[in-house]
Amino acid sequence: MPELSHRRRMLVLAICCMSLLIVGLDNTVLNVALPAMRQDLDASVAGMQWTIDAYTLVLASLLMLAGSTADRIGRRKVFMAGLVLFTLGSALCSLAPSLETLIAFRMVQAVGGSMLNPVAMSIITNTFTDPRERARAIGVWGGVVGISMAAGPVVGGALVDSVGWRSIFWINLPVGIAALLLTWRCVPESRAPKARRPDPVGQLLVITLLGSLTYAIIEAPQKGWTSAEILFFAALAAASLTGLLVYEPRRADPLIDLRFFRSAPFSGATVIAVSAFAALGGFLFVNTLYLQDVRGLSALDAGLWTLPMAAVVCVLAPLSGRVVAARGPRIPLLVAGVAMALSGLMFAAFDAESDTASMFTAYVLFGLGFGAVNAPITNTAVSGMPRAQAGVAAAVASTSRQIGQTLGVAVIGAVLAAGVAGAGSSYGSGPAGDFVAASRPAWWIITGCGVCVLLVGALSSGRWARETARRTAERLEESEEASAPAAGAPAGRSSSAGTRA
Repeated sequence: MPELSHRRRMLVLAICCMSLLIVGLDNTVLNVALPAMRQDLDASVAGMQWTIDAYTLVLASLLMLAGSTADRIGRRKVFMAGLVLFTLGSALCSLAPSLETLIAFRMVQAVGGSMLNPVAMSIITNTFTDPRERARAIGVWGGVVGISMAAGPVVGGALVDSVGWRSIFWINLPVGIAALLLTWRCVPESRAPKARRPDPVGQLLVITLLGSLTYAIIEAPQKGWTSAEILFFAALAAASLTGLLVYEPRRADPLIDLRFFRSAPFSGATVIAVSAFAALGGFLFVNTLYLQDVRGLSALDAGLWTLPMAAVVCVLAPLSGRVVAARGPRIPLLVAGVAMALSGLMFAAFDAESDTASMFTAYVLFGLGFGAVNAPITNTAVSGMPRAQAGVAAAVASTSRQIGQTLGVAVIGAVLAAGVAGAGSSYGSGPAGDFVAASRPAWWIITGCGVCVLLVGALSSGRWARETARRTAERLEESEEASAPAAGAPAGRSSSAGTRA
């Protein structure tokens, strides 16, 4: 395929960024709308959790499958299918007559969303073949995350207050349709020279593990931690994890290559991604309920409260990427861990809710931590990996982010629900002190997530960690070279990024 012109490459980047924007907006907009949705649909705490986790759970389960399928059958085909499903799911969500149908339509959205971000990253990698151009393109791509965080709560709050919560899904429709038409006209088709084979057993085990674990955590406060149903799903999650550990090492092309975890930077990036995004999911969930149900703010005012955090993320995320490129991931990870831990500690131990200045400071600190952590996660995950394995390693890091957000909402929501129930009240009906006291354990969990980012970041970015990454990369390269004659494609193996359509 002939090299695309600069203008055409910029257009492809803009299309990919549009997909990231609607997926990012969907999460941040939804958080602001939770209280209005709860009242309109008569939802419980668990119901609110499921509107978020149904989406992130399906997304986490299908990200790697979508990426490998796109490599095999064509990235443009899968990307367009994702846009169709995401746009259709958004339209259905806006029409949902009940909580159950809303959750089901959110899952349709998630199936489409799983085909967008990882596939868009592959399209960018395939389009921008010059390393410096590619780095700038990925920097623009990362900046869209901050824009979605900043715009989402404010746009969502304005829509909820003026039109109603259903309108938050309408904003995806024109963007999704425009992106679909532009993709059809402007994005060239591309495939990987050697795609990974499907792993249906591994995929089923991942879905079962994440689904059963999340169900057990969310439903346990209502049904009892020792009830037969919760114990069954906990046992099912344990059995699925055991199945993955036993089955995946026996496959030539496993869904999850467990040898990656011998690299301390890769293992550290996975733990950091889960911890940081669990903190983010919990932070947004608790604050949305506090600002609207306890302080009595409108959805728009609650959205404006998150602007300091989002603004810091917008500014710091690209700076963090530059520091990672120049000095490595260690400094951003340490800054992220300290800032996120201090933010949680201000709520957990120093009653930040009681003082506007303290609450503002805690929001800024959390934005500082989250803005610093995102760039080094992918960098640490792929650190030292062979080029042929870097895409898979980055996909695992992306999956870890979604798993973290899923577990954060599930665990912190369950802790909050148990605390409010113990106080004998419910969301929006009890005294403010009941909610603040019930949220204290949730803030300690968020603080613990920040401490985990700090400690694991320090451990996984030092000399010893880099040595484990080097040894792991050597073993993976030796294994790949040994299997090359059987695959019969040494030439295909060398074109690592799929730079031809």
